[in-house]
Amino acid sequence: MLEISNLRLPLDVGLPEGEGLVRKAIARAVGVDVSDIRALRLAKRSVDARKKSDVHFVASYVFECANEADEAAVVERGCRPPAHVRVHKPYAGYVPPHIASRPVARPIVVGTGPAGLFAAWALAKAGACPLVIERGGRVEDRLRSVACFNGGGVLDPESNVQFGEGGAGTFSDGKLTTNIKNPRCKDVLHIFVEAGAPEEILWQAKPHIGTDLLVGVVRRLREGIIAAGGEVRFDTRLESMAFENGALSSVVVKEKGAATCEELPANRLILACGHSARDTFQAVRDAGLLMERKPFSVGVRIEHPQKLIDKAQYGKAASHPALGAADYKLAVHLEGGRGVYTFCMCPGGEVVCAASEEGGVCVNGMSRFARDGVNANSAVLVGVDESDLEGDDVLAGVELQRTMERAAFRAAGSSYAAPAQYVDDFLAGRSSEGPRKGAVRPSYARGVAWCDLHEVLPEFVSRSLAAALPLLDRRLKGFSSADAVMTGVETRSSSPVRIVRDKESMQAFSAVSGRSDTGVYPCGEGAGYAGGIMSAAVDGLRVAEAAIASMNEGGLLES
Repeated sequence: MLEISNLRLPLDVGLPEGEGLVRKAIARAVGVDVSDIRALRLAKRSVDARKKSDVHFVASYVFECANEADEAAVVERGCRPPAHVRVHKPYAGYVPPHIASRPVARPIVVGTGPAGLFAAWALAKAGACPLVIERGGRVEDRLRSVACFNGGGVLDPESNVQFGEGGAGTFSDGKLTTNIKNPRCKDVLHIFVEAGAPEEILWQAKPHIGTDLLVGVVRRLREGIIAAGGEVRFDTRLESMAFENGALSSVVVKEKGAATCEELPANRLILACGHSARDTFQAVRDAGLLMERKPFSVGVRIEHPQKLIDKAQYGKAASHPALGAADYKLAVHLEGGRGVYTFCMCPGGEVVCAASEEGGVCVNGMSRFARDGVNANSAVLVGVDESDLEGDDVLAGVELQRTMERAAFRAAGSSYAAPAQYVDDFLAGRSSEGPRKGAVRPSYARGVAWCDLHEVLPEFVSRSLAAALPLLDRRLKGFSSADAVMTGVETRSSSPVRIVRDKESMQAFSAVSGRSDTGVYPCGEGAGYAGGIMSAAVDGLRVAEAAIASMNEGGLLES
């Protein structure tokens, strides 16, 4: 098998009848007859829209020639630039390290976001029989809780957009893009496909699963963990941890509605609690584990017509059926060095109700797999500097988030509606008075309260957004259009703290003794080591591998 990369192709190859065009392009590039091209498979494809007058695909394909002699000749002579051809290296599959024997105390995984799910999956496949605890409900029950809240019902602080099986990423676009260069990224994609994700994620340049499909994928990952010997307990929250001589000895958990807590023996705890588990951060500090502030960002969601984004990105090609909904990723650095950038852009998506605490409003964005909604939305975030936080408390970032969410709750009339404003009103410093004919219709399910967001946001945030919007418009025409809608507040883009861990053992440091063999493994986005589904899942695999290595090297196994 051969692999040809950097192959330039017209947009029509994305249509059902496009395979013939691909075969001709490959045959021309490598110098063989079209009839000699066999077993064609798409390996990667992206859109090159740098010139709006020449929007096209750049792709990689795996193929074979009619005979091995032809393949050898193709590799020897190469192909027409800018394409490259090489021998294809097939995917070998991910196999976690195997433990020597079952541990005396089962490893415990806290949280079922991507970090916790993938850590538990690897531990179960290795034979460690992990116990997984999740404060929220299984994904099927969680869907009902979220739907109830979106429809105007009561907020369930334990099962919502932030908490529950699948984590916050379940109610997002299901983006699998990442800036990390880790070979496990390919493993994560294949594990997702094995769990029912669309095979397209294996070749998409910007893969996504979509909220509607993620639900089933998450459920099948859980079923795989159980089938391999793991146990999953829902509606069960970590309350505290106990240590003997600096090493973890037990954890205390509490089931929802139970009158008493339960103490469980534990010597290895993978802490994949998610970026919104504020009470867990407090429990970590109470346990004497070392924590530190980390950079994070806050801001608003902005919505545009998806057709405006398509036109801005693709020009006249925007209507081509092979392209789908366009996305964007923008950033500017303001005078003084503060950054403002877009995050978690959701093509054809909606702004979601992301509150997890009573008396606070926060928003996020999501798309379904088809990305066929009328609006596009994205977070517009402002970096938070150390000088923006009061005092020296390690949880000061949490308090800034909470202060913003409570201000949004009050501004919207304490009904979990969200404060909103048109962009031109925001830039002019005047309140938006109500919906406009022909303007973007906000998609936030519980409705919006038109207001002046300057009265909701911290001064440094509103000032930075006002300075950045015209600059972002230069990068994407129409971004700061008058009738675009800003909805607040976006506070949960990442964790404001990091639970410090040793680079080698992956275990948390004791703030008292400085030891790094505590038996606690901070993991994923909430612990400060990831920034999205893909990087969190990769971190889950890495931490599981470290825990397995510790089991094999350090005893604590059944004889």
